[in-house]
Amino acid sequence: MTAPDPVRAGRALNGAAAGILVLEGIAVLFVPRGIAQSGPGLTGGRLTFLLVLALVLILAAGVQRRPRGLYIGTALQVPLLLTGLLNGVMWFVAGIFVLIWLYLLQVREELLGSPFAVVREPDGPPEQPGP
Repeated sequence: MTAPDPVRAGRALNGAAAGILVLEGIAVLFVPRGIAQSGPGLTGGRLTFLLVLALVLILAAGVQRRPRGLYIGTALQVPLLLTGLLNGVMWFVAGIFVLIWLYLLQVREELLGSPFAVVREPDGPPEQPGP
């Protein structure tokens, strides 16, 4: 099945990808609180990693309309999942986000023909219906 209007579908799916990345960034910002109360605690390196990851996830949301945006978002799912090494509950939270991301890629494949398809704007003005 392909979308009747691939341009609109592509924009909508890019917006969904951006929204997921912003939510992932916000979720990562909650991790330091959990780490501080368990195990070796919150070290400078861990805090830096989490803050940089959250910032990169949020910035990646802004490039989702670019051709490489989806590749960047997909690559960022790996460090997100690895936050489970810092706090066990993040295996569950990040796992859910990764499953949502994979579902988004599956929907893109169904609607656009490829999970990483780049949808181009049509050249020229839209066609007007006849009189």
